[in-house]
Amino acid sequence: MHAWPASEVPALPGQGRDLEIHDTATGGRVTLAPGPVARIYVCGITPYDATHMGHAATYNAFDLVQRVWLDTKRQVHYVQNVTDVDDPLLERALATGDDWTALAERETALFREDMTALRMLPPREYVGAVEAIPWIVPMVERLRDSGAAYELEGDIYFSVEADRHFGEVSRLDAEAMRVLSAERGGDPERPGKKNPLDPMLWMAAREGDPSWDGASLGRGRPGWHIECVAIALRHLGMGFDVQGGGSDLAFPHHEMGASHAQALTGEHPFAQAYVHAGMVALNGEKMSKSKGNLVFVSKVRRDGTDPAAIRLALLAHHYRADWEWTDAVLDEAVERLARWRAAVSRPDGPSADALLAEIRTALADDLDSPAALAAVDRWAAAQAADGGSDEGAPGLVSRAVDALLGVAL
Repeated sequence: MHAWPASEVPALPGQGRDLEIHDTATGGRVTLAPGPVARIYVCGITPYDATHMGHAATYNAFDLVQRVWLDTKRQVHYVQNVTDVDDPLLERALATGDDWTALAERETALFREDMTALRMLPPREYVGAVEAIPWIVPMVERLRDSGAAYELEGDIYFSVEADRHFGEVSRLDAEAMRVLSAERGGDPERPGKKNPLDPMLWMAAREGDPSWDGASLGRGRPGWHIECVAIALRHLGMGFDVQGGGSDLAFPHHEMGASHAQALTGEHPFAQAYVHAGMVALNGEKMSKSKGNLVFVSKVRRDGTDPAAIRLALLAHHYRADWEWTDAVLDEAVERLARWRAAVSRPDGPSADALLAEIRTALADDLDSPAALAAVDRWAAAQAADGGSDEGAPGLVSRAVDALLGVAL
């Protein structure tokens, strides 16, 4: 599966700082100091609907991580999946009369368009669940054969007790896990499971559903969590730097994925840091496909909004915060974009060296994009009020905003 084209990242003078970021697994800040190649895995979409602002906010957060790393003169190895076979996708296809593969391809294509428009840096590997099945099957067989998984009426379940580190990612108690499991795709009430929290690794073929040859597992399709484990292990290996996604993925998805990988390899941890973005709401409720309260990136773009303004609307909120999308949020971003573009259009201006340092400091401080935006606002205000004589300043500001914030002026 192909990703989307990369926008050029301008070169900046000097070098950025190492990133300090909040790690869900420790509950506190960690300093990320990868080697020459920083490794990041971000969980992708289930393509049964278009990209909404909640998606965009999450991918914006991890785009900032990449940009901070690039500014430290590292390379970035970024991997993202597409869950192109799963119950929600099949249910939507059945409800709309679409072929499920055509629906997945159409919505994935629209996602690529949105990511391109928003100047999100693409992954090096962009891999669908269906594409990963040949890697998933032997992993499930190994877990089963080692006693870390078991069969129940043809389905294969992972035993959470096979990983002594289970629970360390989300740091939730068993009752909270059980509630979230039921809400987020698990089946804690199914009779016969060794532990209500045990997640499915391989679903035996159901009538009318797509299925694939699972060798000794029989025909079926993969569970949700093992998909990301197979892709991450194949392309990044154990101990990669950041596992990322929305805060609703901490449990069960990232918790279960870590346990699958740790049981498979005998190594710990799966990822050095688990980083989670906040949720975006509309009309007081989390923006989600199940509730239908979505603002689509493609719709806002079709209405004539510059994608740079959409990105500024996302950047105006700290990535870990839960916030609400409103018309006022977008209006403010449109106005900010106009001010910034007017400021950099002049032939000279106030020195921007200090501004570059401020942006770097803000982003290294747990991706504090609101502080970075405020710093650019101050420079633009000074430009509007008094101007300056530094002929290189507007160009440096434009390059810094592009390279570090992904906003083209």
